[in-house]
Amino acid sequence: MWESEIEGKKLTFHLAGINNQNFIMRDDETGTWWQQVSGEAMHGAFKGRQLTNVFTDEITFAVWKREHPNGRVLRPDDRVSKNYEAANWEEEYEKLRVVVPVDPNDKLKPRALIAGIVVNNQPIAYAMEALRQQRLILNVIDATPIFIALGEDNKSVRAFERKVEGRTLEFFVKENQFVDAETGSTWDFTGKAISGALAGKQLKKISVLKDYWFDWKIYHPDTSVYTANQ
Repeated sequence: MWESEIEGKKLTFHLAGINNQNFIMRDDETGTWWQQVSGEAMHGAFKGRQLTNVFTDEITFAVWKREHPNGRVLRPDDRVSKNYEAANWEEEYEKLRVVVPVDPNDKLKPRALIAGIVVNNQPIAYAMEALRQQRLILNVIDATPIFIALGEDNKSVRAFERKVEGRTLEFFVKENQFVDAETGSTWDFTGKAISGALAGKQLKKISVLKDYWFDWKIYHPDTSVYTANQ
């Protein structure tokens, strides 16, 4: 998700095409083409410019609705409802061929689903298979301690920095919530401590992008990858 204003100019975007199975957006004001996944201008007056990222969650509607009971929802358009993807679109898309060469040394299959994050300009991809097995993965990226976790629905993914008041916390899963070993505080899926010594504290959120491995590494060629074998 990106801010629609750049250099003080508000832009109106429309779908212009597909590149590497990612949307290309075109703004009405300058005709510039923008890559959806990276927010970078590919062609036109703003070529080489970068849209500002807006924090996004990778969660199911059920999780979002539980956390935002009064939230507003964009209604489906009945005129094009037949073109909407089926509920199992992820499974179906895994069967499609990719449009890039396959590296035989890759740890993951091209269409393996990953949860990708970038911390201090360091990208890392977590295989969804690993998250399903472990549910919570602790890591340190460029000296920043983080954790990435899978929700109880086995689809929603969130990531957080795990340092509070200068102290790095170690977490484990207990009854679909998180508990830190240092204080015994319990944290919910939003990253907020709901009981214990740290009750009321909020972990810093990290944007997560669920993507296919082949696509993620196109736009993050220096990425590392975490698999279920690590």
